[in-house]
Amino acid sequence: MTRIIAGKARGARLDVPHSGTRPTSDRVRESLFGALESSDAILGARVLDLYAGSGALGLESLSRGAAAADLVEQGRSAAAVVRKNAAVVAKAGGLSPARVHESTVRSFLQRATGPYDLVFSDPPYDLSDDAMTADLVALAPLLAPTALVVIERAKRSTPPDLAAAGLGLIREKTYGDTTLWWAEPAAPAA
Repeated sequence: MTRIIAGKARGARLDVPHSGTRPTSDRVRESLFGALESSDAILGARVLDLYAGSGALGLESLSRGAAAADLVEQGRSAAAVVRKNAAVVAKAGGLSPARVHESTVRSFLQRATGPYDLVFSDPPYDLSDDAMTADLVALAPLLAPTALVVIERAKRSTPPDLAAAGLGLIREKTYGDTTLWWAEPAAPAA
C-alpha cells in the first residue's frame, strides 16, 4: 500500500495502477523527500511529475508545501488512478488539487509553459536512452534557473545524458535496484 508520508495529507492512501507502472518504494521516497526538504526545494515550488504512475512523487510534494503540481501520465487507466489520488490528497490535506495531464511526456513538454522549480522524471525502465535524452532536452527550457530535476531509473541503466539538456549533476544515489540522479541547470559559460 502506498501512502503520503508527511505533510498536510500525511497518511492519505494512494491507489497504484494495476499494470504498466513501477511505484517508487517507500524507502526511496522517504530518503528523497528528506533530502529535498533539507535543501528547501519543496516549499512553494511549482512541481512537474513526469511518467507519474500513481502520482505519489508530485502528490507528496503538494502535501509538503509545494505551490502547484502537474502530473503527466500517458496511460488512460493510470491517469484515472492519478486523478483519483489527486482528489484524495487534496481533500485529506485541504489543498488545491494537482493538475493531471493524460498525455505523452514529449507532447506535454511541447505545450507546457513552465517555469518548474522541481521535476521528477521516473520513466519506465525500458525507455530508451535516446528517448530519455530527448525528454530532458524538451524539459530544459521549462526549468526555473534554480530548478532541481530528479531522475529515477534502474541501477543497471545508462546514466542520463544531462549535458545534452544543459544540466549538471549534483548527486547520484543508489538504493537497491534504483538510482536517483539529481541535476540542475548548468551555469552558462563565461
